[in-house]
Amino acid sequence: MLYLDTSLLVAVLTNEAETERLQCWLGQQPIKDLAVSDWVATEFSSAPAIKLRTGQIRIVDRAEALSAFTRLVTDSFTAIPVSKFDFRTAARFAHQHAIGLRAGDALHLAICANHGATLCTLDQRLSDAGSALGVEAMLL
Repeated sequence: MLYLDTSLLVAVLTNEAETERLQCWLGQQPIKDLAVSDWVATEFSSAPAIKLRTGQIRIVDRAEALSAFTRLVTDSFTAIPVSKFDFRTAARFAHQHAIGLRAGDALHLAICANHGATLCTLDQRLSDAGSALGVEAMLL
């Protein structure tokens, strides 16, 4: 299972430097292998709002990105609910201060660890943290 983190999906669904490359990559993956979590949905909802507030996108772009995300989650991705166990694992990961994880990133890694998924991300620091914690990560 490939767990798509928020950074990847924001780049796929909004106009960024890596959008075309990542859309191509995503289109080549078997749909049955693609997953997101409820936490990705939360973070994704925030990302276009930040881009709108900072003038990076227009309100229509925000609406289109949110609509496309909802369609993908409904039609194509496996949605992983976040459990109490995932939060506990995230707390253990975040507790390892030398790794420097933020709480949200620790939660992404915990979900991957607990569900046997490979984290797919654009975030080098998150990918490195996954490797340090024994969570398979793919930096795209």
